[in-house]
Amino acid sequence: MKKILAFAGSNSTTSINKQLATYIASLVDEKYDVADLNDYQLPIFSIDIEAEGFPKAALKFNKLLSNYDGFVVSLAEHNGSYSAVFKNLFDWVSRIDRKVFKEKPVLLLATSPGARGGKSVLETAATTFPHMGANIVSTFSLPSFYDHFKNDEIQDPELKEGLLKAIKEFQLVI
Repeated sequence: MKKILAFAGSNSTTSINKQLATYIASLVDEKYDVADLNDYQLPIFSIDIEAEGFPKAALKFNKLLSNYDGFVVSLAEHNGSYSAVFKNLFDWVSRIDRKVFKEKPVLLLATSPGARGGKSVLETAATTFPHMGANIVSTFSLPSFYDHFKNDEIQDPELKEGLLKAIKEFQLVI
């Protein structure tokens, strides 16, 4: 059985992206783990701090990624891009290993309360993650999270069909 790690690009304790990543990981496989970026507190990336050595949290997250066969990642969108906590973590980890995702499969997601569903950050990640060692197998954007995600699942049949297609693509390579 393959090991799946789900996480959100957010440090919000009520992250809708963490809810989405966890839900989708449960549909991918009955056994999965969920990481919380709050467990990896880091200083803002600085070449000067790096010269003193890598922070333990960056080393710990890099090691965590090495222990899994694939990832379900749902990105929060802040001003059309990555959240600061996510960008900072990945800046640090990419200095340890440029191939952050270790050439492993990634099911890339985004959601937001708005009608675009985090599409801007999803497009950015789809362009940049492959340079970071991500084998992006499929993507999915859930618009208007609070309208479409109720009772711990996606309610809209058309959106759910699109999600199941993305999951199936991911399952074929994981």
